[in-house]
Amino acid sequence: MNINDFDFDLPENLIAQTPLEHRAESRLLVIDKAEKTMADKHFYDIIDELNAGDTLVLNNTRVLPARLHGQKSDTGGHIELLLLKNTVDDDWEVLAKPAKKLKNGTVILFGDGRLKATVVDDSLDHGGRIVTFDYDGIFLEVLESLGEMPLPPYIHEKLADQGRYQTVYAKENGSAAAPTAGLHFTPELLKKIEDKGVNIAWVTLHVGLGTFRPVSVENVEDHDMHSEFYILPEETAQIINATKTAGKRVIAVGTTSIRTLESVAQKFDGKVQADSDWTSIFIKPGYQFQVVDAFSTNFHLPKSTLVMLVSAFAGRDFVLDAYQHAIDEHYRFFSFGDAMFVK
Repeated sequence: MNINDFDFDLPENLIAQTPLEHRAESRLLVIDKAEKTMADKHFYDIIDELNAGDTLVLNNTRVLPARLHGQKSDTGGHIELLLLKNTVDDDWEVLAKPAKKLKNGTVILFGDGRLKATVVDDSLDHGGRIVTFDYDGIFLEVLESLGEMPLPPYIHEKLADQGRYQTVYAKENGSAAAPTAGLHFTPELLKKIEDKGVNIAWVTLHVGLGTFRPVSVENVEDHDMHSEFYILPEETAQIINATKTAGKRVIAVGTTSIRTLESVAQKFDGKVQADSDWTSIFIKPGYQFQVVDAFSTNFHLPKSTLVMLVSAFAGRDFVLDAYQHAIDEHYRFFSFGDAMFVK
């Protein structure tokens, strides 16, 4: 497969820069892969696509205020760190700017020294570094007071309400980016879904910045997929297995939930059981889904692994037709944009 097979022309004005005032009023393009049909709706209409006994799987990760601005202790030069993942104790893998000035032993100060980072590994590629943080108190509390929400690079507007880059059910700290398919849900909509008899099940996948990394190789097979940490609890495994036994559907909210469910199924020969691990699963056309029967997702970047994932489920040609329909109808794209329901 060639990367250009997943390309499309997206007008820049369709990239949503700010969230809508009301989450559930985003638009929803419902596509049916068997019938090859498309329907223009609103996200609150998703309840019409769900049936009693179905299970809706949501990712309850919480985005850390992972962007830090500091100064080198020796020169006072400005340094920006973006926290990617906690490797061990107070060591973190970070994305640094400008990275070339950060050699082993370099010390960076944040918030008048309330937080200090020392570079302990400068051998990582693409601006990556391992740093050890030093602080008084609880790290997450210090980070909440000093850090900024790490919005994707294609969003240029400042976010007035930092909470709008969190799902309403965000709980488990650890993501460098939001699981954006979940941003459309409100507590009221979730209650209506439960009242209809739909099960709600939770997984955790901490989203890394690799989700925005473009595919830089021409041959898709040569792409090195990023790795992310997931947790699938015992209760969720039981709900999903009971749903399958009853002949009902497992409906994932977002590609992160899909990656979690399918990673576990791959690991345990098609079975779903409680598990936590790192996954670098690459779902592309030719992949056979083992757990997910339908899903919601936002509109993704051209040539991205996420477009490939949606294409694996619904077919490349049909998905690109749906994307062209969304462009023609002026849907809003990417993190703060509108959504698709794919069945």
